[in-house]
Amino acid sequence: MAERICQNVLLFALDSAQTRLAMEVLAQRGIRGTLAGGAADAADKLRQRDWDLVMGDIEQAGPAAMELLRAVKADSPELPVVLLGGQSGVREAVQAVRAGCEDFLVKPVQRAALETLFETLLPCRRVPMAATGEEGGRCLYQIAGRSRRLAEVMDTARKVARTSVPVLVTGESGTGKELVSYYVHAQSSRCRGPYVRVNCAALSESLLESELFGHERGAFTGACAQRKGRFERAHGGTLLLDEISETTPRLQAELLRVLEQQDFERVGGSEPVRVNVRVICTSNRDLLAAVRRGQFRRDLYYRISGLHVALPPLRERREDIPVLVWHFVNLHAREVRRQIADLDADMLRTFDEHAWPGNVRELRNVVRTALVLGQGATLSLGDSQRRELLSARDGRDEREGGSEDLSLQALERKAIFEALRRTQSHQAKAARLLGITDRTLREKLRRYRSEGRPPQPAGDTQWLVETV
Repeated sequence: MAERICQNVLLFALDSAQTRLAMEVLAQRGIRGTLAGGAADAADKLRQRDWDLVMGDIEQAGPAAMELLRAVKADSPELPVVLLGGQSGVREAVQAVRAGCEDFLVKPVQRAALETLFETLLPCRRVPMAATGEEGGRCLYQIAGRSRRLAEVMDTARKVARTSVPVLVTGESGTGKELVSYYVHAQSSRCRGPYVRVNCAALSESLLESELFGHERGAFTGACAQRKGRFERAHGGTLLLDEISETTPRLQAELLRVLEQQDFERVGGSEPVRVNVRVICTSNRDLLAAVRRGQFRRDLYYRISGLHVALPPLRERREDIPVLVWHFVNLHAREVRRQIADLDADMLRTFDEHAWPGNVRELRNVVRTALVLGQGATLSLGDSQRRELLSARDGRDEREGGSEDLSLQALERKAIFEALRRTQSHQAKAARLLGITDRTLREKLRRYRSEGRPPQPAGDTQWLVETV
């Protein structure tokens, strides 16, 4: 279903005719307009939520309009401000533009001028959204897409959000794990509680322990006061353990105890601290394979994976690529003041052939670069961008073809994987397809497991890990 994007425009010190015209044009584009009486009222509203555009009448507001403009540009340099003035306000217009005003419109403002202005500064191409969330006029999250794979993921996340079951969100880097994690929190009964995040890969073991559990005064050099940890700060809400696979075995054991008992002691302390926290964990690694290699605690894995949400890579939901491109145009086209009306067909073909190892994050960067370097109403790739994407594809083809392992053992493994894929992991059927006994197949799979994860063919083989 096509949804409007979350956009808010603040209007201040406009007369009734200007207000009516601006609100009509905004409503036609599905954008929310909010009225402020004067510059002081506008300043208060600016602190209450996020805004996409500020527009006011410099004649009506007086010198306070310039003060508001300077304050906005000091706090949010990228937030566009548009001012209206009279025919004789040349001096004010020059001062406003020098202070960072995005545009200065001479009154009376015509509808066509406003439509062009909003089209440039507030791109609003309607795109299908798998999920959106707002609170108090502020956009909390947007998950763009219409593919069946994404719909299945969001349906699972929606169902588990109603419970307090711990959730494990996995997927390649750039697939949106943290976005889905926040969606689970926002849809849960804990949505009014805190949402606290900690990146387990960014901190050493000692620092991570202090961050998670806090510390008492004097616990170590530099601990000048008691400090609450992330678990304590997330009481009554949700704690996101981002990239939990990067934790050490000792910390994994401590996490298991805390998750089981919902209490802990601060570093350097002896008094137990009880909490009520829902934990969501993310990882870009195959945690079950890490368990089998002895790199992650099995008991902790089963404790955090009350429900497993696996995000598909972008290459497995290519029908979402045009949707995401338009979504990023909505978000970033105003930075370069380009009115994008169409997407280049050659660019979309290149996107469809690219493997997207960086997933949605990579696509976002490519679109932003195309917006900055290109020109005109059609979004297209520059020569350097196209060469970079094509060379990445050619390099992948060479790696997959020219250096392929042709040993008998590798070919045997490949045949077994293909047989399991065709039979949906049914080992008896796979054995018959291979012309071997069930026992022989089980022994080969057991040997592969003891040697580590075997090489996998291209495509979605997440289900195959469970058989090995």
